[in-house]
Amino acid sequence: MSARSELKQVVAKHRATAGAPQKLPNQWINMDLDSNPARRAAVLVLFGAAGNAPLADQARAQDLDLLFVERAATLRKHAGQIAFPGGGIDQADSSAADAALREAWEETGVDTSGVEVLGNLSETELPVTNFLVTPVLGWWHTESPVHAVDPAESAGVFRAPVAQLLDPRNRLTGVVQRNQQKFTSPAFEFGDRIIWGFTAIVLDRLFTELGWTRAWNRHREMRMA
Repeated sequence: MSARSELKQVVAKHRATAGAPQKLPNQWINMDLDSNPARRAAVLVLFGAAGNAPLADQARAQDLDLLFVERAATLRKHAGQIAFPGGGIDQADSSAADAALREAWEETGVDTSGVEVLGNLSETELPVTNFLVTPVLGWWHTESPVHAVDPAESAGVFRAPVAQLLDPRNRLTGVVQRNQQKFTSPAFEFGDRIIWGFTAIVLDRLFTELGWTRAWNRHREMRMA
């Protein structure tokens, strides 16, 4: 089965079981959303072609890559972290997918006419910033150049091959100490970058649902800033 078909199957599963938002694992965060209404946001999980060949509908997991942004070190929240392009859903946005595409264009300059939206995953709670985040899966059938549009927001934009992210040698557990408590999340090593926290949790869950995850050493730990 092609990766595109597998991704659409996951979307259909999430659509069929839509209900209460997903929570982040207790190993990573032990708090609930604020009593004030949570703001909604969306991120674009954009699959493109790894290498120079165009993205074919029959591409397999090893043929794909993913688009990420590296947040600017000067930001008040999530400074320096790796994330999917995305942000808050505005009143002018017709849907979570519309917001994810708009934010991706604003952050990376991607030509969104070259992106097919495959569908949404379930909303996920992000209590630290009191957001409900919808991951939107995109298929980058016609690629365009990308770059960090606003250096005040993003230090860089890069693409990571899925095969490298799935390689057990690039998997580890990210560790954060908060008030004498240890919190952990799955993490991915890509060169000198570490993808961890919310983004890594979404990615790890998606890879697991797709059946792409390979056994990795969860005892290999790295302390995160």
